[in-house]
Amino acid sequence: MTRTPTIARRTALLGAAGGALALGAAACGSADQEQPAAAAPGTDGLTPVRLQLQWVTQGQFAGYFAALDQGYYADEGLDVQILEGGADIVPQTVLAQGQADYAIAWVPKALASREQGAMITNVAQVFQRSGTLQVSFADAGIGDVAALRGRTVGNWGFGNEYELFAAMTAAGLDPSGDVTLVQQQFDMLGLLQGDIDAAQAMTYNEYAQLLEAEDPATGELYRPEDFTVLDWNEVGTAMLQDAVWASSDRLGERAYQEQTVAFLKASLKGWAFARDEPEAARDVVVARGSTLGASHQLWQVNEVNKLVWPAPDGAGLVDPEAWERTVRIALETRNAEGQTVISAEPDEEAWTDEYVREALDALRAEGVDVTGEAFTPLTVTLEPGGA
Repeated sequence: MTRTPTIARRTALLGAAGGALALGAAACGSADQEQPAAAAPGTDGLTPVRLQLQWVTQGQFAGYFAALDQGYYADEGLDVQILEGGADIVPQTVLAQGQADYAIAWVPKALASREQGAMITNVAQVFQRSGTLQVSFADAGIGDVAALRGRTVGNWGFGNEYELFAAMTAAGLDPSGDVTLVQQQFDMLGLLQGDIDAAQAMTYNEYAQLLEAEDPATGELYRPEDFTVLDWNEVGTAMLQDAVWASSDRLGERAYQEQTVAFLKASLKGWAFARDEPEAARDVVVARGSTLGASHQLWQVNEVNKLVWPAPDGAGLVDPEAWERTVRIALETRNAEGQTVISAEPDEEAWTDEYVREALDALRAEGVDVTGEAFTPLTVTLEPGGA
């Protein structure tokens, strides 16, 4: 399935000098703020491009750092600046306000911003699978979602909770009454200290933190068999996560269209590098100033590769079934406050595969493996504290 902007929409966009954004509170825009035109080439002949990450420097974004380090962006005529994220940075808002040219954001969160006025479009669905888990100690006996009944369940909130709530609802649990919900910090201390029975974790980060911690009963590091994991991909409530978002309005400009293809081509080549050279990709991330250790970063790169590869039809393409599942959960699942992510179906310009298909064709012509069908993950040994 191919999604492209309608002819009428393209015509309207081409006639616009940069639409004013009237964004809601979640989009944090300004009604008189204009989208910038494509940046003019710098003195080195490269076009400046800003990419806003959704979190701090880590292996979650290895492909983009690899593309920068290996010169793939420069090869496409781009001078890319990678902007670090953080707890107080909403990447799709930064993009919508014109302070970045592209942003990495989870699909449900970005759709919520789009519904509230942020004109952003998913142009590459890099993560094909969800990396979110709910983790408990094995001796707690939480082998399925129904076993969460009567337990203390942690989640981060901020839009990260909907896979969990959808799973509990499907299992016949009332999230507001059948479990005790706890606002979890962005670590695993609540689980390790016994304050939480089942904690939220990403495969590539918090789950590794558990395996880097010492079991006080043995003096050794915890092992995977010490824990039980609920994987939303297996449960059936996985939602799409890291995607590349572009300015919907600027996609009406030919220069921005061409820049988007070039950016995606280099980025996906970076992800292929991270797949084929995970240790080198780890070194790139560490050299960029990650605060996490080398073994933790290698774990991250390895686990993130599992979310990207294999990509049977080509990395970055949206799986329509996964998209529809994400939209359905975003529409129907209510959080503890009774809120859904969105209130209406996204319009047809919420995503397009036009530019990523062109990028994939160019990569195939260069002999780059864009499906990763032979991808085999590493076995990573974690060190205490992730050192």
